Amino acid sequence: MRRARVLVGVVALAVVAGIAGAQESYPTRPITLVAPFPPGGVADLTARPVAASLEKILKTPVGVVNKTGAAGAVGMQYVATSRPDGYTLLLALSSISIIPEADKIFGRPPAFTIEQFAPIALVSADPTVLVVRAESPWKTAREFIEDAQKRPGQISYSSSGVYGTLHMAMALLEHAANVKLRHVPYAGAGPALTAILGGHVDALASGPAVVLPHLKAGKLRALAGWGEARVASLPDVPTFKELGYPDAEFYIWAGVFAGKGTPEPILTRLRDAMRQVVADPDFKGAMDKLETPIVFKQGEEFQRFFDADARRLAAGVRRVGRIETK
Repeated sequence: MRRARVLVGVVALAVVAGIAGAQESYPTRPITLVAPFPPGGVADLTARPVAASLEKILKTPVGVVNKTGAAGAVGMQYVATSRPDGYTLLLALSSISIIPEADKIFGRPPAFTIEQFAPIALVSADPTVLVVRAESPWKTAREFIEDAQKRPGQISYSSSGVYGTLHMAMALLEHAANVKLRHVPYAGAGPALTAILGGHVDALASGPAVVLPHLKAGKLRALAGWGEARVASLPDVPTFKELGYPDAEFYIWAGVFAGKGTPEPILTRLRDAMRQVVADPDFKGAMDKLETPIVFKQGEEFQRFFDADARRLAAGVRRVGRIETK
């Protein structure tokens, strides 16, 4: 009996030592960074330079995998239910806080909860902007809203999916301006952008990085922004707040998460690595090219930001209410 207890103790010590050794040597194999939306959107455009810099710093391959569907819920659920060992990470947008609240409204089991994630670092935060095609009849946001009030349900807009970031921005505008638009959801921001460029829809709410090249090329026109202040790269574009719609405020932020339960030494390693990522000249250059400001927070600071934004977005979802799609 004594010998059995000793054997069990030795095995337990070996297991603990093995786990500790694995944490100290992390990473020992390739890391997957999940972007829960298709190529061409904010999540994908941010994930790729993050992965490239992380790979240099951690000296191990870091690959971006686009796991798409259900306004990002498929990819987020995948990470939430993956083994929390630091080898499956998530590049999430603010929709990570929206989807669980939408599930509550519909009375369905949640695809995931925000408690299933461990925040590593906030990378960027940009207000959404409303764009239309350059040849459209609307020169200002006021003209757009007045036309929408006269023709309820006739002006269409694309989005990254039902209750996704781009959908919620437009839904908040509809609520604030008392208008009804026609929602045409797509599988991500990339396809949503293709839809407006191809003339399949009339408008789009988007992160600035995605539409700036098309604004500069004269294909799209920006009418207004959802931020507290004007977008730095679009100084002539007013905010909805300036136009008298203070409830139409929305930001698309991008952050890196691990699964809840990831060992603290691995989280510390990842947070240290992300601190180096945002200082990497190659990463800075990539974000400058996208004209997306780096907004870096981590640890408790990121957790406080995440919690506060989650409360604000949950309130926004409840205010907008249940949205049925045909």
